[in-house]
Amino acid sequence: MKSIELLTKELLSLPSISRALLAEKLVESLEFDTDPTIQATWTAEAKKRRDAVRNGSVQTIEGEDALAQVRRLLA
Repeated sequence: MKSIELLTKELLSLPSISRALLAEKLVESLEFDTDPTIQATWTAEAKKRRDAVRNGSVQTIEGEDALAQVRRLLA
């Protein structure tokens, strides 16, 4: 079995998209059972927000622009 250090070194050499997919799978493996009501509520909210973007009722902005706005508000 490989050591954590060796495995980490190998994984960090992967392309960023592969590392992102791996990170997602690792996080999913750590998730604990959640209350079905809470999960359903968050799923419904995510779908509502997705639909609002798709139908044009909200205007999206680039991530860097959003962070700049937040930084200005916090300054």
